[in-house]
Amino acid sequence: MEDGFQLKNAKIGIIGLGLMGGSLAKALKGKCELLFGFDSHLPTLELALATQTVDFASSDFSSLSEVDVLILATPVNIILDIIPRLPSFIKQNCILIDLGSTKKSILESMNQLPQNFEVIGAHPICGKEKLGLENADANLYQSAPFVITPSTRTTSKAKSAIQEIIFAIGANCIEMSAEAHDHALAFTSHLPFLISSALAKTLPKEFSELIGPGFRSTSRLAGTPSHMMMGILQSNHENVLQAIQAFRTTLDEFESHLQDENYLFLEKLLKQSQTAYQEVVNQ
Repeated sequence: MEDGFQLKNAKIGIIGLGLMGGSLAKALKGKCELLFGFDSHLPTLELALATQTVDFASSDFSSLSEVDVLILATPVNIILDIIPRLPSFIKQNCILIDLGSTKKSILESMNQLPQNFEVIGAHPICGKEKLGLENADANLYQSAPFVITPSTRTTSKAKSAIQEIIFAIGANCIEMSAEAHDHALAFTSHLPFLISSALAKTLPKEFSELIGPGFRSTSRLAGTPSHMMMGILQSNHENVLQAIQAFRTTLDEFESHLQDENYLFLEKLLKQSQTAYQEVVNQ
């Protein structure tokens, strides 16, 4: 490929055909020259071919030698496991993009690859409660924030490639550093998961018949499979710990005013929280 990447001429491989990778494949189908899908789950590969989500599907990485753009769409821990294995299968020039929920550790690993890899990090901020290729949706990325995190060795071609892909699937490109991304996501995504998990764990089982929409919406993230979150929490643990401490400080304030029956100050805090919420959701 030449500088000035053209999606229509690209042979794109996607490793991981779950909700995110499968939705990306559906959104890109027909917009690139060829679409290769890779997954370790045989029924997923069969479904990908049966639904024409990809042109070629395999669990064997030997076909990676045919792609000029490779997108890693697996959980963070699996991405980190795959990256060092790629030079065994890819000798040609290849743009490498990951969709991991944390960026710093992944980019550090990608930066260790040989120079035939043109690397850039990415993270689409979207999803669904139900996972798997069977729930993939070509419109999943429509109007969603799609963060890109270039590294010092990211080429103009690699950046052009991810930007054209983002445009093609209707998402909104946001560029930031890997460090800034991981710090922000600790507060906007990883902390909410832990709070949701703590809430679900705290509920006495005998009260389960009395839960309503408020509890269901607040605890929803606790339903996320733990194996998907462990790689995120491990790779971003310092930022997550900062977010937990900030949350604990605020919760302690609520507790203190409630314990002292200082309801005037408690209401003031609640009004501040309401204002903060409205500013976030209405921007």
